[in-house]
Amino acid sequence: MKRYCLALDLIDDPALIGEYEAYHQTVWPGILSSIRESGIEKMEIYRYSNRLFMIMEVNETFSFEKKGAADANNEEVQRWEQLMWKYQQALPGSKPGEKWVLLEKIFSL
Repeated sequence: MKRYCLALDLIDDPALIGEYEAYHQTVWPGILSSIRESGIEKMEIYRYSNRLFMIMEVNETFSFEKKGAADANNEEVQRWEQLMWKYQQALPGSKPGEKWVLLEKIFSL
């Protein structure tokens, strides 16, 4: 099992943040299926103010490249991502169009 941590910002608007959180209380079943099918076994998202942190635990079948290719060919995932972009904004210093940014582990106990 491998763990990845990622970050993303939300648009700093309490109403939009509330809507975003509501969507994540009832994530579409097809989105959950696509996550599981990619090899992600556990996923959690935490929020502080408008900053999000995602923790993913993945099995040996997971790769970001395979997940990206599968998502690009999944109409429901594309609709979800387009909807979520209404609430999200890129982290400072990220590449154009880049959403979740992989964090570098700098300490482990």
